[in-house]
Amino acid sequence: MSPELLLKSALLGLVEGATEFIPVSSTGHLIVVSNWLGLVDERAKTFDIFIQLGAILAILWLYRARLSRSVLAARRDAASRRLLINLLIAFLPAALIGFLTHEWIKTRLFNPTVVALALVVGGVLILLIERWAPQPAVDDVNQIQAPTALGIGLAQVLSLIPGTSRSGATIMGGYALGLSRTAATEFSFFLAIPVMLAATTYDLAKSWSVLAVTDIPMFAVGFVVSFISAIIVVKAFLAYVSRHSFGVFAWYRIALGLVLLVTL
Repeated sequence: MSPELLLKSALLGLVEGATEFIPVSSTGHLIVVSNWLGLVDERAKTFDIFIQLGAILAILWLYRARLSRSVLAARRDAASRRLLINLLIAFLPAALIGFLTHEWIKTRLFNPTVVALALVVGGVLILLIERWAPQPAVDDVNQIQAPTALGIGLAQVLSLIPGTSRSGATIMGGYALGLSRTAATEFSFFLAIPVMLAATTYDLAKSWSVLAVTDIPMFAVGFVVSFISAIIVVKAFLAYVSRHSFGVFAWYRIALGLVLLVTL
């Protein structure tokens, strides 16, 4: 495998890890960068899906103690049990609708123009929510109630449109529904685990036939870079949102979307 292809896979892994958990749309960025690099065949699309596993592993690693404690204590601890149930509730809407519309979305919406429009619209919505500035009533993910979890799950359905951002939809949905910035962000992180595992497993199962043994170095490089970059970005993002608004991400989305629309 050529060094150039390995370099491209590292770049895409960096893009995935850096954007997966912040409200700027990792899928949108991967579509744009993959088109720019000329990686648009079925193998490249499968690669983009696969490296999301590296980002998921980063969340599992960073929150390994908390997640394992919640799972092990769920039978006797009401707060841990409520968190797991709420993650299931929030997971179901996008999982069901995504399963039913997967092929249509992948065929019709996975293109830079849709990404650009979704980036702009999403950025405007973030600014509107920030201007509204809802008063937080929930400071910890263990305090979230089922109706709120369902609301976040419904917001996540919007992220099926490339460029919307799964993390952006869930974080801003949670924030609008009364979660603190930190609680909304952490719940989004935890919700990413079942959502992304289900989506990547489903897509890889359907696309595995297009891969060969010679693709392993490319996929391994992208996976590792995605994992490392996600760890760094998640830590920095949590520290940032505890003291700042999401406005900077909104303006970045709008600027990038407009640039893409002009250049396209």
